Amino acid sequence: MSSSNIPATTSSDRNAWVWGFTPQSEIWNGRFAMIGFISAIVTELVSGQGVLHFWNIMPSV
Repeated sequence: MSSSNIPATTSSDRNAWVWGFTPQSEIWNGRFAMIGFISAIVTELVSGQGVLHFWNIMPSV
């Protein structure tokens, strides 16, 4: 018996792009979050200032 809210998937298509609240969307969300976090760290290391200061969103005190 399967739930009608969760599409039937197999482990082989775990990386498939499926819309909605599915395990695949959570995997992609985590991947994009990791990319964003690493990008923020690299920006801070390269520029010597935080991301908000780098983009002039938050003025320096």
